[in-house]
Amino acid sequence: MSKKAELEDLKNEMKKATLPLKREATNLVFGEGNPDAKIFFLGEGPGYWEDVKARPFVGQAGALLNQLLQSIKVERENVFITNVVCYRPPGNRDPLPEEIGAFQPYVDKMIEIIKPKVVVTLGRFSMAKFLPGVKISIVHGKVFDVNWKGRQIKVVPMYHPAAALRNGDVMFQIKEDFLKLPELEPI
Repeated sequence: MSKKAELEDLKNEMKKATLPLKREATNLVFGEGNPDAKIFFLGEGPGYWEDVKARPFVGQAGALLNQLLQSIKVERENVFITNVVCYRPPGNRDPLPEEIGAFQPYVDKMIEIIKPKVVVTLGRFSMAKFLPGVKISIVHGKVFDVNWKGRQIKVVPMYHPAAALRNGDVMFQIKEDFLKLPELEPI
């Protein structure tokens, strides 16, 4: 079975599952991109526009993510993008630990199918999946070699693009952090 077919099966499984946040949300925001991506972006959760369009990172934060990808000459279609929760939390609140836990097997399966070389975590909730107990302000842009389910992957924590839109210092830092990605894994 192709990776694309495996991801489609997983998406259908998620749509049928009784997952937190499903009742309040409009759409499942599964994830999108290249099933053979070398770089996997993991955000926090869908916002308003993501929920409406059933696509990750399509609002203002998504526009910034697209610009950041362009800054390193990477097409969005060549990476894979998803979130630690795939239904929008009400009022755009932070995802709760039990919600992240309910989606974890599905996110893990996405990573297993795609087999990326690099996982870029966007925000502290996705960072905590791989690097619990650290502060994003200290580790952003650094590369961590992580043994994840028997595979070595590079994890690069970064600020969430939405945080960069609210804070000029964070905007500078995320732009600098992105410039390091091509050195890790040529696309």
